[in-house]
Amino acid sequence: MKPGEPSRTAFGAAMLRALHQDLDQPRIFTDPLAWRILGNRESLMEGAGQWERSRLRRFIAVRHRFAEDSLAAAVLRGTQQVVVLGAGLDTLAYRNVEPGLRFYEVDHPATGRWKRERLADAGIEVPDAVSFVEVDFESESFLDELAATGFDAGGPAFFLWLGVVPYLSREAVIDSLRTIGSIPGGEVVFDYISPVEQVPEPARLDREELTARVAELGEPLRAGWDTGRLHHLLRESGFAEIEDLGRPEIRSRYLGVAPGAGGGGGHVVRARVPRAPRRGKRR
Repeated sequence: MKPGEPSRTAFGAAMLRALHQDLDQPRIFTDPLAWRILGNRESLMEGAGQWERSRLRRFIAVRHRFAEDSLAAAVLRGTQQVVVLGAGLDTLAYRNVEPGLRFYEVDHPATGRWKRERLADAGIEVPDAVSFVEVDFESESFLDELAATGFDAGGPAFFLWLGVVPYLSREAVIDSLRTIGSIPGGEVVFDYISPVEQVPEPARLDREELTARVAELGEPLRAGWDTGRLHHLLRESGFAEIEDLGRPEIRSRYLGVAPGAGGGGGHVVRARVPRAPRRGKRR
């Protein structure tokens, strides 16, 4: 990100979420607020040609569908705290119909302020159950900032962490996973990219184009994660349950086509920490 400016890639992801509503069949993910939060739809559509990236558009739709399905299951298990890390222009907190959920939207200060401006301009009401938390993931502890706004680190909590990991240093990713892994009943859904050498040849051109584009925006992609090593890190960080969807699983579960050969590319992961019983206060 450029100093003092909101995330440009957050805007791009929001555009692709909105365009998915219009261009893709079957529709994987539905967001009735996708266009409203972006602003003037007609003027945005004039430049929509630059967003004609159907592979990335569908992946973004899949990661949100998977995350929100996973959240629904967590709510049935009793989770009532939802943390949206790197919230960008995500609209889940403003579409929520589940009673009793408390949302914490965590993002860089400039992006958070921009988000609130977009909500106000769009006439989207901010529920009382939503708190905005300003954090620089590379240098600050988001758990400390969450606690200051009423978050209960005694658990359980569900974390949506979409479109962020590919842009963070390895140290920031490791610290964040260990932080979430310290929360009893903590659960996270995030996406990551494989190392470029593991990406199938047809998708490498897409990766190269995306890498060049986001670098121009001042938000360069970092090196990808090997799946085996990432799963080892998750287990070391306290996660006992790991579900990882790569290209074959995404194709068969959400696109209704054969899994195909090869892996690599984008993955979306759900990982959960066992819910430890709380200890009573000593007398």
